[in-house]
Amino acid sequence: MIIEIAKWVVIIFGIYIIFIGFLMLFNPIKVRNILRKAGSTNLINYTEITLRLIPGIALIVCSELSKIPIAFKIFGWIILITSLILYIVPRKIHHKFSIKSTDLLTSFYLQLISPFAFLFGGLIIYNVF
Repeated sequence: MIIEIAKWVVIIFGIYIIFIGFLMLFNPIKVRNILRKAGSTNLINYTEITLRLIPGIALIVCSELSKIPIAFKIFGWIILITSLILYIVPRKIHHKFSIKSTDLLTSFYLQLISPFAFLFGGLIIYNVF
């Protein structure tokens, strides 16, 4: 039962990544505005971090069922560990980092990397079946 739930969480995560790819391609300004809000309030900060934990754990749980188990396991652990680190990083530092990062990440760059989001989301979905 838990493995089935984890599998569906990973599929939804892959669909989400593809959706973000479309958003980056067609509305990069909105993506930049969303990224700039990371860590801006306690609610946004801790909701974002907690929501990151869910696909991270799901990737670890269903890694043995995937076509590339080691990749799923490593990626899941990276998401999990970085999320746990973000819980202890002061919110204001997280927010300053998101502001500086989005200053470098122009709309052109978001549109340029959007095909990688399509590919990455598709690979996640493909490897879970």
